[in-house]
Amino acid sequence: MLVMKIWIAYVLDLIFGDPQNIIHPVQVIGKMISSGEKFLLGENSSLSRRYKFFAGMILNITVISVTYAVTYLIYKSSERSIIFMIAEIYLMYTIFSINSLAREGNRVYNILKEGNIEKARKDLSYLVSRDTETMDEKMIIRSTMETISENTVDGIVAPMFYMFLGGLPLSMAYKAINTLDSMVGYKNEKYIDFGKFSAKLDDVANFIPARITGIFIILASMILGYNGKEAWRIFFRDRKNHSSPNSAHSEASVAGALGVQFGGRVSYFGKEVDKPTIGDKKKEFEIEDIKKNIKIMYATSFLSLAVFSVISVGIYFLI
Repeated sequence: MLVMKIWIAYVLDLIFGDPQNIIHPVQVIGKMISSGEKFLLGENSSLSRRYKFFAGMILNITVISVTYAVTYLIYKSSERSIIFMIAEIYLMYTIFSINSLAREGNRVYNILKEGNIEKARKDLSYLVSRDTETMDEKMIIRSTMETISENTVDGIVAPMFYMFLGGLPLSMAYKAINTLDSMVGYKNEKYIDFGKFSAKLDDVANFIPARITGIFIILASMILGYNGKEAWRIFFRDRKNHSSPNSAHSEASVAGALGVQFGGRVSYFGKEVDKPTIGDKKKEFEIEDIKKNIKIMYATSFLSLAVFSVISVGIYFLI
């Protein structure tokens, strides 16, 4: 039943993408995080670093625990109620980001095809935290591809991995971990202590999925006819070329498959940063590379689903 539910949720995401004008669980999790942050920190700017760290840890554990408990009740209720089963599948469907990643990538692609650099910069600014105001076409393409590659982990493979391991409750708990990191896991003055626990836990949660994703991208690249041999080589050479212990794995595989180089100079909040390079610059970035990256993302998502399903069914019959 679990495998069937995951397949239904996967297909729903492919068809509809993120639900619009309907309550989304990530919005609810975000509200919990914002309310918890306001309650624990308030307007007091003189709080000690030690207090901020433990307050952030309490927020993290509370949000994840509430998320798991609520979704566990829905999961258990679905065993005897069709209404709760529908609710369970709906929530599983909202966890995936396959359609939305492809849609955002295609939007930037179409704008660049029209030659509207200003609009492409603006649309990209909604997807990335880096400064986009002065980006040229190649930097826009690079940033779009880096975002798609990195989010293939936490938007597709990681939640799917935890969904097969523990159904809706565990995958939604992962989504809470990921949302906490995206909201408070920054290394700035405000969140360096408060968000430290959330950032570290997100690194732990993505450790295995990031490495699985890198391997699946290599296999997907071979299936699609891209350079699987180079994807393999660059993955093992450059997968640690990032400040995050997980982000470079998927980026390295994509960079090798398409013969491009990620990383390099980028601006965050007005400050120039030189990021380690990932891949060999065998060619300049081209607009069509975005389309190729989206194809790799789709193929990786389906390959992950197929492999996890086979393993899950195999274990079921062995037990």
